[in-house]
Amino acid sequence: MSPADSAYAARPLFGVRDAVIAASFVGGTIILFPFDKRMAHYLEDEETQANKFFGKAATGFEVIASPGAYIIGGGMYIIGRVGNYGRLQDLGLHGTEAVLVGDAVAGLIKGLAGRARPYVSLDTNPRDFKFGHGFTTTDRQSFPSGHTTTAFAAAAAVTSETGRWWPGSTKYIGPLMYGGATMVGLSRMYHNKHWASDVALGAAIGTFAGQKVAQYNHSHPDNWIDRMLLHVSLAPNGNGGAAVGYSMGLP
Repeated sequence: MSPADSAYAARPLFGVRDAVIAASFVGGTIILFPFDKRMAHYLEDEETQANKFFGKAATGFEVIASPGAYIIGGGMYIIGRVGNYGRLQDLGLHGTEAVLVGDAVAGLIKGLAGRARPYVSLDTNPRDFKFGHGFTTTDRQSFPSGHTTTAFAAAAAVTSETGRWWPGSTKYIGPLMYGGATMVGLSRMYHNKHWASDVALGAAIGTFAGQKVAQYNHSHPDNWIDRMLLHVSLAPNGNGGAAVGYSMGLP
């Protein structure tokens, strides 16, 4: 286990600091509830919606998040695997895992909360929740924002992974990644698919998913997913067959 991974292992997966951050996110989500309608009306203003630059930029950020995060993450893993670039395949695999975990949690909450999207009530009723109805129609899958969850999960995973290799890079990579993820959330609001509080909760879920997936994987480098997808390799054995190889750790 590398020194960076040892530091991960020394920390609890969920500690007091995490509880404080989680409480802050939940508090922020609650605080935004009274402003949901006002912010939706502002973004749906005719003048704002007529701005073609905003419209194209919003669409672009959404595509980068989904399906972009899956394509980019999967592509990095494949290229790293084929080219034997340990860090690249590590980043691609753990980033994709983070997105999957975050989206799974967000999807469950969406289904249970059953919150109507802004366009359903013409931005007039942000308190329209119906328990369990999110499993039956996409019109009631507003809370939380899935695109925002995906974007923040990817941002957190990338920032955590690169911070292991180059500790000083976090102050540059972090603002870039999280700034882009924030734009994804604003884009979903601009397109009238989510309330502001949906975006806040999506950001919280995604951030925790990215950070905790990275922390768990590097504090448990022998977990079965990493063993199967990062450490096992196949190579021709010279007799028309293949040999299975196993390597410990990554650069």
